[in-house]
Amino acid sequence: MNAREHFHDLLDSLRPLLRGDEGFTLDYRAEDSEFVRFNRARVRQAGQVRQIHATLALYLGERHARFELSLSGTIEEDRPRLRHALERLRVLVPALAPDPYLRLEREPWRSESSEAGAPPEVATAVGQILDAAAGLDLVGIHAAGPQYQGFASSWGAFGWHAASSFNFDWSLFHANGQAVKSAYAGQRWDAGTFARRMASARERLEYLGRPALTLAPGDYRAYLAPAALDEILDMLGGGFSAQALASGASPLQRLFAGSARLSPLVTLDERVAGGLAPAFTGEGPRRDLRLLAAGLPGERLIGSRSAAEYGLTANGAGDHEHPLSLAMAGGELDERDILARLDTGLYIGNLWYLNFSDRPAGRLTGMTRFATFWVENGRIQAPVGTMRFDDSVFDFLGPHLEALTREPETILPAGTYGARQSGSRTLPGALLGRFTLTL
Repeated sequence: MNAREHFHDLLDSLRPLLRGDEGFTLDYRAEDSEFVRFNRARVRQAGQVRQIHATLALYLGERHARFELSLSGTIEEDRPRLRHALERLRVLVPALAPDPYLRLEREPWRSESSEAGAPPEVATAVGQILDAAAGLDLVGIHAAGPQYQGFASSWGAFGWHAASSFNFDWSLFHANGQAVKSAYAGQRWDAGTFARRMASARERLEYLGRPALTLAPGDYRAYLAPAALDEILDMLGGGFSAQALASGASPLQRLFAGSARLSPLVTLDERVAGGLAPAFTGEGPRRDLRLLAAGLPGERLIGSRSAAEYGLTANGAGDHEHPLSLAMAGGELDERDILARLDTGLYIGNLWYLNFSDRPAGRLTGMTRFATFWVENGRIQAPVGTMRFDDSVFDFLGPHLEALTREPETILPAGTYGARQSGSRTLPGALLGRFTLTL
């Protein structure tokens, strides 16, 4: 599938169909993915997904509507589908009310990036997974292959992005039903890196055989692995939205209002270069943005609608105003020293079921997941039963943040509902002087 040529062919067939003052945008998303599902350390299902989805939007003054369609990849079949979508929109748009916050980018722009060279060798990766998992109860899914995104408008905008990646998301189960969850993701499979991840998972699996410890609610020292911190930042990502901040719905409201701050160790960027998300949205090229600078608020994510409503300047954030390529700066903590620096407290590998218990206060609640361990004198002593935490980000990432690990980890979204998700986060682990468990 030559996705770029297909996208160009669709544009060439669409432009001559416009009438009078009509304008269009075309959003294009495609993937050519291989999936391998494992259970009990054996391949149970393998398959390939090739799919293309497009969204055509028609504009007439301040009136507009969208039509989403699935495509075959063959221009002879897809050209009539696109024409049919345009005709449906042409009937609908004149009957709609004007959109007062519509701000279209009518200046031409161009953004192209392609890192979809040779996709990761799935057979090689699967072979190494099976060898490493010998004698273990491994459950997981490996997804790999190129993803494509395109955007164009009748006013001269053109964006194209192609990138290949892999994501192996797996758990090792103990005979008692407990599990250690791990992940390895990136653009190039490295046998040594995977071997180290698997060795770490094996080591933690052995501790699950010990009797589980039940802790009383209270405050504990804790280490949040990058996967656990990822769950927290996923909840906080919408807090940088200009619309959320202007309407009072942001969990970071106090930070941007100046009544609270985070630790000086926290610097967070929306980093376009090096991420796996496109360098553009439907509103134009994205910018590198410093969202947090040494614990202080930086730039907001501003889409065109928020810019129009609140008198701001858009910065390519798109409609959702959510970070796509978050990168948190690392610190001075060497991974080999994590347990020693923790000394006595909780090692938390994963969190789940997160929600806000007090959004204006930046307060989160959720559950520990899979392998959470109790550590004494720098040594793992026992697994800890599932616990609920309830704490404010302004506390545990504020004065109680003691250190961040030196080498941030690349985390790709594992979601495949409808299609493989794009985007990435690069995050360190976090050593906390206090983390509050409630039950």
